[in-house]
Amino acid sequence: MSPPSGPLSQLRRGHEELVLGLLRKHGPLSRGELGKLCRLSRTTLYDILAELVATGAVVPAGQQDDGPRGRGRPAETLALNPGAGQAIGIDFARRALHVAAVNLAHEIVGAASEPHDADLPWERRVDLAERLIGRLGGGDLRLGALSAIGAGVVGPISDPGGGPDGGPDGGPDGGPDGGPDGDIESNGGIESDGEAGEPLPHRAQVLLRERFGVPVLLDNNTRLAALGEAIWGAAAGGRDVLYLRLSHGVGGGLVIDGSLHRGAYGLSGEFGHIVVDPGGRPCSCGGTGCLETVASVRAVLDAYRDRGGHADDVRDLVEAAEGAEPGALALLAEVGADIGAVLAALCNAVGPGVIVIGGELAETGAALLEPIGRTLDARVMPISRHRVSLRRATLGEAAGALGGIALVLHESPLLSRYPAGPDLAAGVPPLSPRHHNLVKEGS
Repeated sequence: MSPPSGPLSQLRRGHEELVLGLLRKHGPLSRGELGKLCRLSRTTLYDILAELVATGAVVPAGQQDDGPRGRGRPAETLALNPGAGQAIGIDFARRALHVAAVNLAHEIVGAASEPHDADLPWERRVDLAERLIGRLGGGDLRLGALSAIGAGVVGPISDPGGGPDGGPDGGPDGGPDGGPDGDIESNGGIESDGEAGEPLPHRAQVLLRERFGVPVLLDNNTRLAALGEAIWGAAAGGRDVLYLRLSHGVGGGLVIDGSLHRGAYGLSGEFGHIVVDPGGRPCSCGGTGCLETVASVRAVLDAYRDRGGHADDVRDLVEAAEGAEPGALALLAEVGADIGAVLAALCNAVGPGVIVIGGELAETGAALLEPIGRTLDARVMPISRHRVSLRRATLGEAAGALGGIALVLHESPLLSRYPAGPDLAAGVPPLSPRHHNLVKEGS
């Protein structure tokens, strides 16, 4: 059945997390040691431990023999079971799906990715997520009663535990995702499911909840990528970080004074919709000449082809840049200058110590990053010019999924001011017990 969501169940879940946290911090402990540390009643503690052992979250770790004891056998110690999955992260990017998992000890079990068509229905995206998750941990990864999923989706999310902000179609003004082809992957704009008539992020949450039978938290996938890079990646340890993702859309995230910043209505990080050319191309957001119209994957590839270049995808452009093809280098220098100008303005306004560039276009390396750096040096205030570190992202495609895991665990100081609301889909009908475990692929 689906885990209950009333006050008593929330209290029990808090007790379970307390016990798991102690085992994570101290390693194997006896029941007596756990009792002294957690201060729960003996009956409550033993009941919690029995459930954790039954679900496989906690396993016996041997006998404790650290000196003279009274009559009877040495006390049994208990430890976290590294093989029991606790948290899953999923990044529902516009044209690909990325998953990652950690065990109860917060060790990364694995990550996987697979591209798909931009118009792939949500039911099939969730099917793909289940298949990819089934590959992690050698196909034996389990989701027990304490598990949860953190998912990144395209568009603003008003509450990580709730649904998308805005009108009936999910966008800030209630309209569907803009553009003639709906191809937007910045923080703004949410797709709408014409068949279900509900915002797709909401639908993704409900589908995941029904499929896996665990709580699901949603947030913008680009902001989760910023969180991932700030915890495990290029900006680890930074207290003021600006993350820019150059993908099929352009978006980003901000870490301010050690905390991930969401902004009003979850709209922080709309860097792709800062105007760089007032007389430029229309943008899917409804504006004109936004950074996304010149620095998204499609915009850059189209511009390269217009100049006579041959590139079917980013990999072809990367090869052209690595081969010092003049047209590719000239284009990337122009795009880098536009990006650098936006980043310089943001630096003067926000004052980050670290700037991280991620997304597919970051794979062009120095051909893009060096022009960005030159423009930053020219436009950032002299007093802060040498205090900003420009770095390339290190987590690759797994960044958003790892950020989803961080959102679920909610233990990073980066999330100290971040909401961890209840699961939006908690009211779905009871689920079959089979949903509480991931089965091997094909079974």
